[in-house]
Amino acid sequence: MTGLQDRLQEAFEQFGWTRVPEVLHHHAEEAAKHNISYLEFLDKLLQEELLAKRDRYIQTRTRMANLPYHKTLEQFEFEFQPSIDERRIRDLATLRFIEHQENVIFLGPPGVGKTHLAVALALEAIKQRYTVYFTTAHDLVQTLQQADQNRTIRQKLRVFTKPRLLIIDEIGYRKMDETAAHFFIQIISERYEKGSIILTSNKSYGAWGEIFGDSVLATAILDRLLHHSTTINIKGESYRVKEKKKAGLFRPEGGERKLG
Repeated sequence: MTGLQDRLQEAFEQFGWTRVPEVLHHHAEEAAKHNISYLEFLDKLLQEELLAKRDRYIQTRTRMANLPYHKTLEQFEFEFQPSIDERRIRDLATLRFIEHQENVIFLGPPGVGKTHLAVALALEAIKQRYTVYFTTAHDLVQTLQQADQNRTIRQKLRVFTKPRLLIIDEIGYRKMDETAAHFFIQIISERYEKGSIILTSNKSYGAWGEIFGDSVLATAILDRLLHHSTTINIKGESYRVKEKKKAGLFRPEGGERKLG
């Protein structure tokens, strides 16, 4: 019996199976107890291994995606943001926009759930085996500026142009100088009709000229982004303000009570 176990273990290692060795004894006992056929027994083992392999893939791809946190659509409080059409978000979660190389843009004030929705769609995309990468606009610009100085700009650009889905968070929180704006439009141009972008911004499109310091450049960026895109405007109160109100720390005039 030891020889058989050794051969099985060696086979598992060569196949790269990690789950089957853990459940083999249990399923073997179940098969003997319930008179399960050989094929059904084998199917149960293979399904266990496939599920474990899928879980490992999702975990690895999630780490590589550089997501700021793990939040799903099920965790989003749609009832708190009535300006959002839940059916529209659920339709985006089918990921047809990725198949059609379209973009999704979430606009709204800070704290209304833009990043949460972007991350949730990213997690759905990873489950469907799309490559995903998340960055803030500030980090993207800093990374490319440093790469430009190190003469590695072409290699670094591929980090942002290769994934099927690129998420750029927090457009508009900081203005971009001419060099940064140049890098930004380069990424938008290279992804145009080749890969999807999810973008979040606290600024309306009319204010993008201020973000990029050039209304002509902003128009060129918007022209490419909006050609194939869905815009979700979110209006409402910040989740953080809501939680402060619940705790009794927020006054209508905008002041905060001090404790104790």
